[in-house]
Amino acid sequence: MGLTFGFSGILIALVIFIVASAVRIFREYERGVVFMLGRFWKVKGPGLVLIIPIVQQVVRMDLRTVVFDVPPQDVITRDNVSVKVNAVVYFRVVDPERAVIQVARFLEATSQLSQTTLRAILGKHELDELLSERERLNSDIQRVLDSQTDAWGIKVSNVEIKDVDINETMIRAIARQAEAERERRAKIIHAEGELQASEKLLQAAQMLSQQPQAMQLRYLQTLTTIAGDKNSTIVFPVPVDIVSTVIDRIIKGPAKA
Repeated sequence: MGLTFGFSGILIALVIFIVASAVRIFREYERGVVFMLGRFWKVKGPGLVLIIPIVQQVVRMDLRTVVFDVPPQDVITRDNVSVKVNAVVYFRVVDPERAVIQVARFLEATSQLSQTTLRAILGKHELDELLSERERLNSDIQRVLDSQTDAWGIKVSNVEIKDVDINETMIRAIARQAEAERERRAKIIHAEGELQASEKLLQAAQMLSQQPQAMQLRYLQTLTTIAGDKNSTIVFPVPVDIVSTVIDRIIKGPAKA
């Protein structure tokens, strides 16, 4: 009697163990990659999934977006400047089957690939581009990473360069370069202003030379402006044609009636 009771208890315990081993519950963001006798069978989930113990094995995969920091990388730019650059990579598993079968430890593999890709892409650009064109560089790195991780069933959705660390000597050189650039632009703007002013003056001189009356009015206007100032002496140029007319009349004398 006792032996029968003991055997029944063992059998019940074995059934409970088998049922517990066969039941899997996957959340909405999880999937189970099921293998039967070592061969891939199917992807199951979410919800309640029954697994045949011993015959079937299941690998649980998380489909949520993973965010990790790329450690600071030593990068030598195309213009031979040494900088340290770190970034943030956003990716997620889109094909659980390939993420399990095609790569071992896909998190580590993606992290290592991100570091090498970051150095390779940024090394092709100059320092000015690293500082001023981050959006384009982010897109380039994301595109290269995504194309390489596609075979692993992983989608790289975004890459963001966080910091570009430069040594003090290079910072001072950049400041001097920026100051020189501002001076260059100021000189160019001043020269363009002088050119435009000279062109306008030339146009005005040409118009006045074609209209003697306008020239005389301009002289009168200038005389009025000078007279408004409190000066004791005024030197005013007189047109040659006016002087010639006055001299001719003096020489000829008053006209006879």
